[in-house]
Amino acid sequence: MILDAKVINIIKELIENPKRIVIITHANPDGDAIGSSLALYSILIQEKHHVSVITPNEFPSFLAWMPYSSNIMVNKHNKKKVSEEIKNADIIFCLDFNDVRRMEGIEEDYLKSGAVKIMIDHHILPAVYTDYAITNTGTSSTSELIYDLITGLNKKHLINKAAAECLYVGIVTDTGSFSYSCNYEKTYLIIAEFFKMGIDGEYIHRLVYDTYSEDRMRLLGYCLSEKLKVFYKYHTAYISLTKEDMAKFNYKIGDTEGVVNYGLSIEGIDMAALFMERDGYIKISFRSKGSVSVNDIAMKYYSGGGHHNAAGGNSYLNMKETLAEFEELLPKIITYK
Repeated sequence: MILDAKVINIIKELIENPKRIVIITHANPDGDAIGSSLALYSILIQEKHHVSVITPNEFPSFLAWMPYSSNIMVNKHNKKKVSEEIKNADIIFCLDFNDVRRMEGIEEDYLKSGAVKIMIDHHILPAVYTDYAITNTGTSSTSELIYDLITGLNKKHLINKAAAECLYVGIVTDTGSFSYSCNYEKTYLIIAEFFKMGIDGEYIHRLVYDTYSEDRMRLLGYCLSEKLKVFYKYHTAYISLTKEDMAKFNYKIGDTEGVVNYGLSIEGIDMAALFMERDGYIKISFRSKGSVSVNDIAMKYYSGGGHHNAAGGNSYLNMKETLAEFEELLPKIITYK
């Protein structure tokens, strides 16, 4: 993809001399948020910038092996330092999200900051909260956009093996190991470049996907055996988890990564949802196949959004009421039988 030359030139001028730079991810950061952020971090520190990567809350333990991850500042545990870094920043990059609400606890400091703000993201309908933006909904991941940015800045030579590993994690996780959002030759050509740099795709796959704790594995079994509801008439399946359910299995951030996709594995199911109880609200993740736009559903009914086939939102009813409301909506949401 050829990025906006004007924005690229602006970024090039901004980072020409060492600056104080902050990179912010969305809350509950996934492989793409962490991978894209750490890859950009790698490039910028090689250029002698002072760089901080900030997440609103913890990131999954299966990403803790990633290069530079020990340098990530978690706002939930280090609010004073995070606030100082944002206050003193010259430039702030917002990666893998397009709504200031996704910062969850950082937004007030962010909005007060006088830094130049740049969004890099691939989700639908970005909100206007930055000075500049690089967005493309047809790109596999924010990590691929970061690769495009680095190339556009003529700094491709700075992509070392560590940065390549970070970008690879972002692409592989946001495409479900190349099972969706990746029908583009360019994505595979980029991956081929990473392999030429010496990354070990099999080893990385094991680190990301084969490090489940026993509790996480038992939680998955519980989700499928006890909490899965299927509505064949409406081609829909969902799983719901209360705080009590999660406590039974010592839930940790990342333990439900990918769980929503299991519903879509059922023949005849075109939409799946995962409902998780949080403090004061229900977090909802949607996935779909084909023409079913879960982005539209999330936006219309749950103040959310995302991609055509992958989106999220929130309900401020209790779990019982949320599920009842969702089931009542199904005849309106799925109009074919």
